[in-house]
Parts: sequence; C-alpha cells; structure tokens
Amino acid sequence: MRRVITIVVVAVVLVGLIVFKLMSNKKEVQAKIFINDVNAAVLVKTGYPTTHSFESSLAFLGTFEPSRQNTIGSDANGKLVSIRFEEGDQVRQGQLLAKVDDEMLQLQLQNADVGLEGQKNDDRRYSNLEKENAVSGVQVEKTRLGVRSGELQKKQIQKQIKSTSIVAPYSGVITRKMIDLGSFVGQGTPLFELTDISSLKLTVNVPERDVLKFRLGQAVSVRADIYGDQEFPGKITNISVVADRAHNFKVQITVPNPKRDLMAGMYGSVRLKNNASVTRLAVPRVALVGSSKNPQVYVVRNNVAHLTTFNAGTSDGDYIEVVSGINKGDVIVVKGQVNLQDKTKIKTN
Repeated sequence: MRRVITIVVVAVVLVGLIVFKLMSNKKEVQAKIFINDVNAAVLVKTGYPTTHSFESSLAFLGTFEPSRQNTIGSDANGKLVSIRFEEGDQVRQGQLLAKVDDEMLQLQLQNADVGLEGQKNDDRRYSNLEKENAVSGVQVEKTRLGVRSGELQKKQIQKQIKSTSIVAPYSGVITRKMIDLGSFVGQGTPLFELTDISSLKLTVNVPERDVLKFRLGQAVSVRADIYGDQEFPGKITNISVVADRAHNFKVQITVPNPKRDLMAGMYGSVRLKNNASVTRLAVPRVALVGSSKNPQVYVVRNNVAHLTTFNAGTSDGDYIEVVSGINKGDVIVVKGQVNLQDKTKIKTN
C-alpha cells in the first residue's frame, strides 16, 4: 500500500514539474514576441500648404480608362464545347470566342426542313388541283400558310443555332475569362470581359474658373506619369454640363493608342497653355495620399493625423492646387505617411 502511495506522490510531483516548466517556457516566448503598440506615436515630417505659382501651362489629373469594356454573355442554353481564347489574348471583331453545343438544334433544323419540304409539295399539288377546280380555295390557302409557318420555324431554329456561337462584338483583349470548357451556360451567363484600349479616355475634374478654357473637339497634350514629360495627342470629346458639389466639371479626352503604349488604370494629366502664370494655394505632391481622383493628405491636429480629402485643381510636377478642403494654416504630413492610418498619433523631430 505504501508503495502505491509513493508512486502516486512521485507521479504528481513529476506532473507538477512538467506544468511548471511549460508555464515558464510560455512566459519566455511571450516575452520575446513583439507586440505593436497601437497608441505609440509615429515619427513623421510635417509642413504647410503654401502659395505656388503655376507657370505657362495648367495640368489636370485623371486616370486612363478603356474606350470600351464590356462583359460578353451567352445568348444560348447548353454546354460549352469549345473555348478559343484565354485571358490576355488579342481578338478581332467577329472572331469566334466560344461555342455552345448545338447538336439538338441541328436535328430540329433537319426535321423542320423535312416538314417544310412536305408543305411545299402539298402546295404544288393543291395549286395544280385548284386550276382544275378539284379542290376548294380554302384548302389551298391552308397549305400556303403551312409553308409560311414552316419557313418561320426554320428561321427561328437557325437564329438559335447562330446564338450558340459567341463572337467578339469589337476588337480588343480578353481581360477576364469567367467560364471553363464543359460548363453549362444559360442566356445572360457572363463568359468573357472584353477590353478595347486602341484608344483611351482620360477624364479630369476641372474647376469652374477653368472649364471655359476647354472646347469640344479641341486638340490637347496628354501626359502619363510613367512616361515623364513625353506627350500624347488627345482630343476633347465631352464636357459635362453639370458640376459636382465642389463645382468641378468632368472633361473627357480621347487619346489614340495604336501602339498600346498606354494602359487602362495609369495616371495621366492634360495640359493647357496659359497666357500667364497663376498663384494658388497648393500642397507638395509628396504629401498626396491615394489617387488623383480622390486626393487626400494627413492633417495634424493636437499631434493626431487626420486623413483629409480635398478638392484638387491644377498641377505641375511638384505641387497640386487646393481648391477646397484644406486651409493655409493647416499642418500636413509630407513624409512618413506610409506608416499612418486615420487618427494615428504622430511626433516630429
């Protein structure tokens, strides 16, 4: 009995030692884990909006968009038996993209041809008998109507067969393929996304005071950020007749892109020659957060960075005009904003 008690005591002591060791190891591991202090201040460099002179040309920012981008759907029901293109492939207008199984429709067409042939034979026979007054005119009329009905039925089946061939409505690039071979599709099922970048659209927001400088059909110079000072020819194809709440008007420029040098989604700007320089409130471009369509900066209040949206106007390589949303006395973050989120505490050197 004493031996059993001794074994039990030893086992309990061993278990206790193991638990103690595991707890000690856990504390050591936790002590080594880095835990980010969300309340810690982030070191940044700050500055102020300033008045800046925009020289002999004005630039308005935007993003290049494809001239056409559509989802190509199926007009037929059935199983896909052929897919001719993959994502990234260039296609021409009228090329076959995919094929839906049409075997049953082909059989229906053959059956319609047989029925139509019989109706035409009956029509010829009854027409000859009518000349001899052997049949009534009503019977002849019925056979002729039967021929017309058979022809219409044949055209319906032919149209259904044609709809099993999905073709490209215009030339472009397959930017998305949403089906696989053997998939069952129905009317309206999306199959491909087709994008045409043979020309691009650059849409910019123009302040009210500058909108009259644009005219429909006007030739303008367009730049893409990725190409630096290289210019591309463009033409103004649309000017909005309604301003947004910030009194900006959307101006659309069409840019030919025959060599595919430009791609949809790139940042771009349109430049207009100006007779004299203009001085406006501006922020350094390095302070910009987000895209040119939705420009934002971090404004510092009580050592806290607040993500602030503002309305941008003209631009050059270094500064962006502030139309509204930021005041001259505001403190803004010009370096280190990559480490910030809205309402993050900050500190400066």
